[in-house]
Amino acid sequence: MSIYDYSVPTPKGEEISLRDYEGKVILIVNTATGCGFTPHYKPIEQMYEDLHDKGFEVIDVPCNQFAGQTPGTDEEVHEFCRLKYHTQFPQMKKSDVNGENALPLFKFLKSQKGFEGFGKGPKALAMNAMLKKIDSDYQNNPEIKWNFTKFVVDRQGNVVKRFEPTAEMKEVRAFVESLI
Repeated sequence: MSIYDYSVPTPKGEEISLRDYEGKVILIVNTATGCGFTPHYKPIEQMYEDLHDKGFEVIDVPCNQFAGQTPGTDEEVHEFCRLKYHTQFPQMKKSDVNGENALPLFKFLKSQKGFEGFGKGPKALAMNAMLKKIDSDYQNNPEIKWNFTKFVVDRQGNVVKRFEPTAEMKEVRAFVESLI
């Protein structure tokens, strides 16, 4: 299986094939509207505006699995992002990224790039402390740990990098730009 064998549902119930993104650099991210990492929308949108014409795409999958931080309908989530962060990239249907109802795409992404830690710094320490209370074995499984986990796919369809939400967005951008 390759990334191009998967699809993602739109809020209108259609399926978008990732084959439509063949030959492009793709950032796939599970998002939330009420999270401490929600401001990541701004640099993601800026990357989209700056790099879209060079072959960059964003697949935004809102997810309510982490502390209920994405309440509301797909339409309400889209409206929030459009008004607050002026997002222009397409948003998919709110979906699960972990568990038995996880989108097959996310099961594949996690099989390609597992969890490697939150890095260093105050945000990393806070995430580690919080997750230890939820799952003492969280470091040893590939599950998505929180909102705004990002996967980067290169132009050949390889899942080449996973960024946890604690990663600096300038680091994410530099990596994406290295593939453009």
